[in-house]
Amino acid sequence: MHIKIGTRGSRLALWQAYYVEKSLQQGGLSTEIVIIETKGDQILDRSLSKIGSKGVFTQELEDQLRDGRIDIAVHSAKDLQSELDEDLELIAFTERERVNDVLVSHNTTLSLKSGEAFVVGTSSTRRVAMLKHFYPHIKTVDMRGNLQTRLRKLEEGQCDAILLAYAGVHRMEYDSLICEHLQLDEFTPAVGQGSVAIECSSTIAPEKKEKLRALLNHPATEACLLAERAFLRRLQGGCSVPVFGLATHQAEGLSITGGVVSLDGQTLLKHTVTGDTSATEAIGGELAERLLGEGAAEILAQIKQNL
Repeated sequence: MHIKIGTRGSRLALWQAYYVEKSLQQGGLSTEIVIIETKGDQILDRSLSKIGSKGVFTQELEDQLRDGRIDIAVHSAKDLQSELDEDLELIAFTERERVNDVLVSHNTTLSLKSGEAFVVGTSSTRRVAMLKHFYPHIKTVDMRGNLQTRLRKLEEGQCDAILLAYAGVHRMEYDSLICEHLQLDEFTPAVGQGSVAIECSSTIAPEKKEKLRALLNHPATEACLLAERAFLRRLQGGCSVPVFGLATHQAEGLSITGGVVSLDGQTLLKHTVTGDTSATEAIGGELAERLLGEGAAEILAQIKQNL
């Protein structure tokens, strides 16, 4: 069985692709890496919210899934839109890395909690809005590009620090630049953060799909991400909207904490819902309904109007 693995070409994306490839090869499959450039990789002079969040890092990979040029596409789960077209499906989620956001700088004494005013680079509306809510003394600048590009901009002095996902920083071995691990009760991460998602065409051969799931899927992570994605889907959020959500396994069942924050940081709605692990999507949906009942729809409408 031969598997063509589609991926973006950044160092982090390739790390993910090689990670998947190694698991497949250990399972006796032959593999091939296919590098594909996406719109999100090509357009770096505008924020994600200005070029549209739907499929900005996935569309070109999905086109090649449809025409059979690749068998699977490997994505950072947090980059995936909340709804896939009917001819595509997610068949695996890899075991999740630590999910925290981290502050990265060459000055490792920096801390958001110090009260000191400094400039943070980020391309995430979620992180900008949360900084305005919890740490209004911090200034932000838009910081697009892959991890190495952002670190170069940091080196050039375009900002004092960058906010990033720990998973990417750790996988690229930049741990020495981490100043601070942000607390999850404040900076709840983006849906899917820390996991790699495997996407395929719905026409994939059943035996190939079964083999891929057996080798790549981590069931405990999958349960969490199905809940998170159901939550995001009900809110009709995307990677350019400041919605956050994190599901975890607790003694009493699957628990998901999530919410939405206004772009100015003034309003933050957040709740936690816990339920039976067999009803992952229902748990995510219940959380979304609770937030919608408290005004999340109005906040999201205003956000989308202003992006």
